[in-house]
This record gives sequence, C-alpha cells and structure tokens, in this order.
Amino acid sequence: MLILILITSLITSINAASIISRSKSYPLPRSGELGPQTSITIGNNLISPDGFERSATLVDGTFPGPLISAQKGDNFSIQVINNLTDPSMFLTTSVHWHGLYQNGTNYADGVSFVTQCPITQNQSFTHTFSVPNQAGTYWYHSHYSVQYCDGLRGPLVIYDPNDPLAYMYDVDDASTVITLADWYHTVAPVMRFIIGANANTSLINGLGRYPGGPASELAVISVEQGKRYRMRLIAMSCDPNFTFSIDGHNFTVIEADGEETQPLEVDQLTILAGQRYSVVLIADQPVDNYWVRSVPDLVGVTTDGGLNSAILRYTGAPVADPTTSAPAVPENPLYEWNLNALINPGAPGIPGYGNADINLYLIAANVKGSFQVNGTQFVPPSVPVLLQILSGAQDATQLLPSGSVIVLEANKVVELTMTTTGPGGPHPIHLHGHTFDVVQSAGNSTFNYVNPVRRDVVSAGGPTPNQQMVIRWVTDNSGPWFLHCHIDWHLDAGFAVVMAESPADTLAHISPIPAAWDQLCPTFDALTVDQLGGGGILAWEEAANISTILFPYTPPPS
Repeated sequence: MLILILITSLITSINAASIISRSKSYPLPRSGELGPQTSITIGNNLISPDGFERSATLVDGTFPGPLISAQKGDNFSIQVINNLTDPSMFLTTSVHWHGLYQNGTNYADGVSFVTQCPITQNQSFTHTFSVPNQAGTYWYHSHYSVQYCDGLRGPLVIYDPNDPLAYMYDVDDASTVITLADWYHTVAPVMRFIIGANANTSLINGLGRYPGGPASELAVISVEQGKRYRMRLIAMSCDPNFTFSIDGHNFTVIEADGEETQPLEVDQLTILAGQRYSVVLIADQPVDNYWVRSVPDLVGVTTDGGLNSAILRYTGAPVADPTTSAPAVPENPLYEWNLNALINPGAPGIPGYGNADINLYLIAANVKGSFQVNGTQFVPPSVPVLLQILSGAQDATQLLPSGSVIVLEANKVVELTMTTTGPGGPHPIHLHGHTFDVVQSAGNSTFNYVNPVRRDVVSAGGPTPNQQMVIRWVTDNSGPWFLHCHIDWHLDAGFAVVMAESPADTLAHISPIPAAWDQLCPTFDALTVDQLGGGGILAWEEAANISTILFPYTPPPS
C-alpha cells in the first residue's frame, strides 16, 4: 500500500510539473536556480568577471548570486549561512530581499541594525515569509555596511501564472534575467573611506571588460528571430545608474520595480541603483550580433572595445563581436513620468499637493562627502530599531539613532517630498516595506495623482539643482522600514532615515518572532572588532594610498 501511495504521489508530481513547465509565465527552476524553500551560503572565492582576479563575497560561489525564483503566493524559507573567511572584507552579514513587503514579518527584512543584528561567522538565520500579493522582478543583497559592493547580490523573480500582460511575450525565464552591476578591483572596506569612489568596470550578467584590461568574455543573450522576450533588467549597482539600449531594437516597458505598467515603447532607458524594469523585446531584426549597451553615469566612459557591453545574438549568427552602432541621440528615451500603473491606478488619499494625512518634507544634504537628512547623519544604532520597539520604545524621542527615526500613525496616507543639495546625484531613494506612487518625478514640474507609476526606488533629483520628488503610500505595515539612498557609499555615509510605522502595533503585527532572531544580537554583540573583519585601520591606510580625499577612520558598524 505504501508503495502504491508513493507511485501515485510521484505521478501526481510529474503531472503537476508538466503543467507548470508549459506555462510561459512560470518556468520551473533550472539547474543553478533556487526555489523559495532553499539555503544560500555566503562565502569568499577568487573570481575574475572582467579579467582581473580578486577575492569577493559571494552567494554559493558565484557572481551574481543564483536566481531565486518562485510563483505568486509561494511561501519562502531561505536559510542564510555565513561561511565568510576573508578578513580583508566583512565577516558578518545580513541579506535583504529587495522589494518584498514583509508584511507581518519585519524581522525577516534583513537590514542590519534596523530589523536585526548581523549573522556572525559559522552561524545561520532562516528568513521565513510569505508573498501573497506580489509578482515581478526583485533582487537580494547584503544590507550590512557596503558589503554588497564586494559581490553579495543576486536576482529574485516571482512569476505570475495569471500575468495580464503575458500575451505580449513568448519567453520569460532565467535566460531573460539581465543583471547590471558595477565592479571594483579594491575591496569595499577600503573603498568606503574614499569620497567619490568610482567603479572599475560595468558587468552585464556578471561579465565585462575594463579600460586597459584584456578582451575578456562578454555576456551573450541568445534570441530566436520572430520570438518575443520579457527581459527583466535589474540594476544591482552600488553607485552608478546605467543608460541601457540594444542596437537596432526598440523595447516596450511593462514593469517597474515589481509593479506592471501600461506598455510603453522606448529605445533607451536609464535605470538607477536598485531599480528594475521588465521590457518586451521583439527579435525582428536580421540574424546577426547586436551590441547591448549599459553605460554608467561616470566621466569619460565609452562602449568601444566591448566596454560596458554585452552581446544580443540571434540563433544562426556567427560567434563574434557585433559591428553594430548606436544612434548619437536616442529618438524615444524613457521618461519616468510617462509610465502609468496598470493595476488599480491612482495615488492614495485626496488628490493635490499637501493633501495627505501626513505630509513630510526631507532635505538631504551632502556635507563634505557625508550625508545628512534634515540635518542628521544616520549612524547605525547598537541595538536594532525593531528590538528597541519590541523592548517598549514607542516615540521618536525614545528611538535611536536620535533624529533619524520618524514615527508614523497607522493607516494614514503619507506624502513625502524630498530634495537634495550638493554633489552626488541623482540619488535613488528606496523605501522598504512598500511600493509608493510617484506623484512627481524629479525633473518634472507636473503632478499626477490619477495614474502615476508605482515602484519602490525613485530618483530624488540631481545633479541638476532645485529638483524634488513626491511620493505617496499608506502606513498599513507596522514596523521600522528603512528609507535610504541606494548608492551604497552614500548610505554608508549617512543618507538614511527609519520610518517607524505604528510602533505600538508592531509586536502584535509581527508575532510570532523566531527564537533564532532573538539570538542574533547576543552572538553579534560578543564579537571583537577584529572578528568583524574589514581590515581595520589597515583598510584606511590602503585607501590613503589610493586617494587623498578620505573620510576619517571609523571601525565597521557594531
């Protein structure tokens, strides 16, 4: 009888897999992909994605980390195992699941010193959470200091078997996930002391070339003539934004940061650190190789010789670098304010500037390389904000870091206006725990409360002065949520605040809290400075050999 049950179960599983695998909207995980119930190991390995070999901080030994894929409605249980060993980089870690609301599971958001203490060497923590109402393109990355700049970053996609835009594309799988990243030849604990640090290389799907370096392998995106592809672009950058285009092809934007948009055809788009776009590319050109260009907003960059590039290769084209060229000026670039939400459009609350329940105005200022929001530089507290709240702190005057926590009432419409001053823009602003409606994009003078784009990372303006962005969301997710610049060097330099939504409701909203979460802080607090890694004062001295424009030495966050 037991054998019969097992056979029946196996046949049922095979049939179910067959049904799922025929869906273009939800492919099964391939080899090298991970599902929602999994573990990832954070460790150090030597890699040379651009021909320059260095030690890096990696997930399962690869850069970018493996794709984590799931179906809408899946429950996640991801064990994060810390096997870090290289003391030149940070030895503790935490992992954030960028774009996922974590409604009711704030403790699983993965933000060091906001929602948890870091995971120490040879320890692990399991993030258990559900994603009942989200589907789209996301990613995961370290949220401890500037650790993700050393390589701890990877894609995460939640497929929707009932995607209302599925009629627009034929292919949507791991082969159409395109990661855009910057890469550094010097470890991040050194680079964090340099004011105005610049990347050596731009990588597409983990490969690239740097000026003066070898003609190393480039990423190849394979397409078949006549098919339509949903390309999921993920900007895993620590700093620059990228101007993305494909020679000879237009594409149609259908998603921004996990929120589907009214389809909009463009020939070029700019994608900021942390942002994602899905674009539909129709392979309707002659069989050939075409340059894919991802140009960072740095001085003196080029795509000559395959720099900042990958290859779009049609089936049947020769294995060779393309000879195509891009127009000097795009005909139809993407402007954010031309995007409109597809599902339930409309900003919450009463239309009109200043008509929300809570109206906030934040000014972020660059002060000699450090950043202050409304006059306060964010410095990570020694006790995570969530633990402070669970221990009884309720008011902004009680919560640390002082001046960097904004307490919000429950179930209110918030309208946030942000402007920036000084160099370093445009600044990509990310809010954890929510998406928001962008009722005014930086660089645009008009407001849109009727059908603005909805997303989770938006430019706060710059480098052009006198710009502002205005966003709205509803405080329906009790807990402390980080609002910060997604240029990791700027976050490390203080560009952040915490939005503490209804602290009095947080304990009830997120219970039960895993017992393992309670043990993270005692274990971390017992570490010595040397056990944190990052090179200590030697990292600052190495930075001084690279640049004279430095921050003063500070130890790793603890």
